Amino acid sequence: MNVWAADGALSGFYNQTIREVARISIGGERLVLRLTNEFGDRPFQLDAVQIAMAGEGGAAEPLTTRPVTFGGSRSATIHAGSPLFSDPIDLAVGPLARVAVSYYSSGFIPVHTHHFEAQQTAFISVPGNFAAAEQMIVQQTTTSRYLLSAIHCETETATGGVVCIGDSITDGYGSSIDGDCRWPDILAERFQQHGHESLAVVNLGIGGNRILHNRRGQKLLERFDRDVASLAGMTHLVVLEGVNDIVWPHTVLAGPDEEVRADDIIAGLRQVIARARIAGLKVAVGTVTPFEGTMSEVPNSGYYTAGKERTRQAVNKWIRSQDDDVHVLDFDAVLRDPAHPARLLPAFDSGDHIHPNDSGYRAMAEAVDLGWFN
Repeated sequence: MNVWAADGALSGFYNQTIREVARISIGGERLVLRLTNEFGDRPFQLDAVQIAMAGEGGAAEPLTTRPVTFGGSRSATIHAGSPLFSDPIDLAVGPLARVAVSYYSSGFIPVHTHHFEAQQTAFISVPGNFAAAEQMIVQQTTTSRYLLSAIHCETETATGGVVCIGDSITDGYGSSIDGDCRWPDILAERFQQHGHESLAVVNLGIGGNRILHNRRGQKLLERFDRDVASLAGMTHLVVLEGVNDIVWPHTVLAGPDEEVRADDIIAGLRQVIARARIAGLKVAVGTVTPFEGTMSEVPNSGYYTAGKERTRQAVNKWIRSQDDDVHVLDFDAVLRDPAHPARLLPAFDSGDHIHPNDSGYRAMAEAVDLGWFN
């Protein structure tokens, strides 16, 4: 996603090593990294990139570190507006394995592209090249991602993949840091436990993302081709977006000019469904989850109004009316308080009244009918 000034991102890194940890879905025999400078306006040089099995506290497991090359070279330039793919890396990883990707530049890496709410610790070193080190000397940590945007696994056992695209609720905001407790994480675990071991899960949630307007990440209609249609081997798409389209207008996040009607959101979802079908994907759409009480401590904040609730209900009514070509995931019914349906169930509320906690995300994943993926 692009850097939005309100996120207060780091301006960049100079002569430092950054180590990012990520969990693989189904694993594979070889890996390909996708690094990115897609929102940058200048190229920058990487002098070293390494990958290893992740240890505790930002460490790399001994004897597992592999150098990453690009066209046979250990250094590479990431051009402005572009991703950078590595050569295949001979590092076999099992299902749900964690890997650590470390990269170093002796110059300056500007942060114009990042993933703000990763719910995963990234480690930033003191000056120096620690890419191949088992343990870095850490200057600071963040919970954002920077250059690493995807890890592709080469395997002969895959039967397909599930793309989960959405906003912060798919991104897992409110879940435990480093806990892999986002609902797509739990879905991947269920696949491993219940006969879908060769079906991958890809999380493409962006906190603050919307269907129809840009600000935090490109809007869903704009990023669909890059984030969904370009992925190889995918067979299913789960869409859970719309809450920010409803909540943001008339607040400090978005003005009244970005107000949308239920029909606007429905038209956007129709377009996503149509494009997914062209890409050969089976489609599921999740209902928009409750948000009453959001920012209630701020007088006249505008996040929740009776009119916004009516819009949510109208969108959900349309989603629930879909025929058999579109699978419905009624996350609203899973998370809402039966005694107060416009609110999250307190046991599932992270505390901000819009994002679930670990228990809520687990309830979402466990409500998904695995039979749909057969």
